Amino acid sequence: MSISEEATIGASDDQTSPVTTEPSRILLSGPDVGPAERDALVRSFDDGWIAPVGPDLVAFEQELCEYVGVEAGVALSSGTAALHLALLDVGVGPGDEVVVQSATFAATAFAVVHAGATPVFCDVDAETWALSPSVLADLLDRKAARGQVPRAVVAVDLYGSCADYEALMSVCDRYDVPLVEDAAEGLGSRSCGRMAGSFGRSAILSFNGNKIITTSGGGALLGSAETVDRARYLATQARSPVLHYEHEAIGFNYRMSNLLAALGRAQLSTLERRVARRAAINDLYRSSSALAQLEWCPNGATERPNHWLTVAMLPEGIEPATICQALDAENIEARPAWKPMHRQPIFASAEMFGGAVSDHLFAKGICLPSGSGLIDADVERVIDALTRSLADSASAL
Repeated sequence: MSISEEATIGASDDQTSPVTTEPSRILLSGPDVGPAERDALVRSFDDGWIAPVGPDLVAFEQELCEYVGVEAGVALSSGTAALHLALLDVGVGPGDEVVVQSATFAATAFAVVHAGATPVFCDVDAETWALSPSVLADLLDRKAARGQVPRAVVAVDLYGSCADYEALMSVCDRYDVPLVEDAAEGLGSRSCGRMAGSFGRSAILSFNGNKIITTSGGGALLGSAETVDRARYLATQARSPVLHYEHEAIGFNYRMSNLLAALGRAQLSTLERRVARRAAINDLYRSSSALAQLEWCPNGATERPNHWLTVAMLPEGIEPATICQALDAENIEARPAWKPMHRQPIFASAEMFGGAVSDHLFAKGICLPSGSGLIDADVERVIDALTRSLADSASAL
């Protein structure tokens, strides 16, 4: 035995080492999965449906349509793929402009570029945090006066808060511009008696790992049978229905696999429970007397938000990044609100209409842990840590 080994053994015999347990990480919106999802995957696997198309994929598409209340839908590899196909459906291509709200995740704008078009950014409304009908009307008026009417408009159900679609569709109809709904964050929300995902020419959903339901990765395009049939054709490499491989158009490898659809079906079956739990979490934050100084998403046009993320607006002088860092030190994940697209380096030269509301959301907004798998004790831990960090930041002003 070496001297070092003897020293180590002696130290462990003579001393008691302190045991420290770091609190578990609280995620912003972690996947909420369990035995039902595992059973669905194993069942699909054991039945031999490993190939992309199978009975779970067909059933998942049907169940999505029934839930949202639309004619047809196709499950795809991502929400970005769905938005790309939605834009192609309305004829977007090189030389075209597409209006996109600036307060959104970058994928909304990236899909426009994937289609060969140029994004034109528009501000959001303070009452909905979604595309502003008044700013959009001004944008389209100016563009029409120059003979440059955009090919399409994309509105985003930000954090599950739906746009005022009645007003937006009235504005778009004035210039015969198709409206696409980006409901990647909105599944389960309801506005004007309709579910998110049922507005516009077509709508897209996302099932990324952080969404209200997940297929690990994935998305869907919803709309008319004509729109969806064309999208399904393009998403399967544009193969013509003949025995040999024949192609009359450029296609994409965008279909969701049957295995992931099986996972999605298990998730979709409990969507209402997930919406209810996120609403309860949102209420815990809003009703906390310790957070009474904060403002919250107004959900102006949404009779039932899905509360995908609970977003707080911080008091003047307190920066979201500072609070996020303080929470991270306590093993709690939080994020600033989306940085506007017109502030992104890649879109520095893009045209922007308005911008004050989008800038304000980014300057003061912080996204708090909201996953349906959180228990009340997790939320209370976030509230306690947030309260301390707000007090520390206020005292430093």
